Amino acid sequence: MRRALAILGAVLCLAAASDPAERLADPAQEARARALFREVRCLVCQNESIDDSQAELASDLRKLVRDEIATGKSDAEVRAYLVSRYGEFVLLKPAISWGNAALWGAPFAVVVLGGALLAVNLRRRRAAEEPELSPEEAARLEALAAETSSDTSSAQG
Repeated sequence: MRRALAILGAVLCLAAASDPAERLADPAQEARARALFREVRCLVCQNESIDDSQAELASDLRKLVRDEIATGKSDAEVRAYLVSRYGEFVLLKPAISWGNAALWGAPFAVVVLGGALLAVNLRRRRAAEEPELSPEEAARLEALAAETSSDTSSAQG
């Protein structure tokens, strides 16, 4: 039983392997291509490399990478070609740049800016509140309130 399961597992692994006809004849070039496959994102799966993906687009990208390597291009040239064609998103680890820093830093900047605006708004509200009455103003207000209450009590009686 174990032998049958082992054979079945081996057959399934072979079925999942890439087509040998697609591989490059030069083992060094094929090794470079395989290394690049792990760096390039499958645009369909989005969180898998084209080495891991079974999507049709991943297969096309693997063929494209192999073709570029077969023509003698360096790894950097192949990456640059893929980025120019599909955008920097195609790389699983995009290059550090000001654009990427802005993209990753923008949420934090929005939170900090929102906090600063909230603090400024709260300060303005406190400043706009009515100031406390001076002792003279408080006495005058009490006198007016007493007059009003005496006027309403005399009108009722």
